[in-house]
Amino acid sequence: MRMLISGNIACAEGALKAGCRFYAGYPITPSSEIMEYMAMKLPKLGGIFLQTEDEISAINTIIGASWGGLKSMTATSGPGFSLMQEGLGYAIMTETPIVVVNVMRVGPATGQATKSAQGDLMQARWGRHGDQQLVVLAPSSPQECLDLTVKAFNISEELRVPVVVLSDEIIGHMRETVEIPEYVKIVDRRVAEDLSKPPFHSDNPREAPPMPIVGRGLNIMVTGSTHNEWGLRDTRGFETHFKLVRRLIDKIKLNAEKVFEYEKYNTENSTVGFVSFGSVARSVKGAVKILRGKGVEAAYVNLKTLWPIVDDPIIEMAERVKAIIVPEMNMGQLVWDVERIVKNRCIVLPLSKVGGGEPIYPSEIVSKALEVIK
Repeated sequence: MRMLISGNIACAEGALKAGCRFYAGYPITPSSEIMEYMAMKLPKLGGIFLQTEDEISAINTIIGASWGGLKSMTATSGPGFSLMQEGLGYAIMTETPIVVVNVMRVGPATGQATKSAQGDLMQARWGRHGDQQLVVLAPSSPQECLDLTVKAFNISEELRVPVVVLSDEIIGHMRETVEIPEYVKIVDRRVAEDLSKPPFHSDNPREAPPMPIVGRGLNIMVTGSTHNEWGLRDTRGFETHFKLVRRLIDKIKLNAEKVFEYEKYNTENSTVGFVSFGSVARSVKGAVKILRGKGVEAAYVNLKTLWPIVDDPIIEMAERVKAIIVPEMNMGQLVWDVERIVKNRCIVLPLSKVGGGEPIYPSEIVSKALEVIK
């Protein structure tokens, strides 16, 4: 089935297709359409919708629903996402599968509530305290909003980890034709039927242990404090904490190749390259076409997974071009990763623009590229 819908609605459709049956959230521009759509659709599918008093309640409610056995999600924007960080850290520590959608807007603070930006990248990756990692996906079209939301639920269930879908206002409110498949590949939760094996341990560091479901008669402790493989608290020992955190990070790190998704365009004669994500990736594609018309071959890597990042496609491009430009709707965040990956293979330059909801136009990217080439 094909529908002309916005990125926000496509995201909600993807969640429903993936089996989401619990949504808790608080309305906030520019993500509110996701909440409204889930409120309308979930009860018809036997699911549960709950409007909470704030974003702190929302994140903790979906954690509880997940431990009750339901695929759960929430959606928010920058200020609400900030309030959810402690809950996200708890979900990482307790290995709770949830999906959080952040439709980015201009900050700091209230900022420009209806305008688009990409300033939450670093917060999405590292916003929690302590040593931790989660998965961050970034759609650049309404179709990808659907596809990557399905992927977010599958990753979350398979690895028992929170997954952030990092959209932005332009993508969230953009309307395009979206292909909505009748069936999608779904990863169902591996449920622990008993406690013959420890619920917080796996012999294979790439795999998450089966998840006990609260309310089914298993004597299980779920704590955000340091705990051993049986869930019992140990807030003093070095060995327990190091072993736990190492395993939580390895689940992400060792599955990077499986989780990482990107789109690239490269030619033998490319002189300049671009690394981008989200709505800016669309402007990059337009800029590459314009540059080709001017006799300049350009390459790009569009990151659909913002964490974990696999370096290879960026390194491959860096070895072909003289310079890489990183356009982003913030004051420079992704550019630091590109510099780290590229090292001394070529020049890396930022192209930052934020405020007023103005996108980075293809013409601005073209001007920057021609300036660099000269």
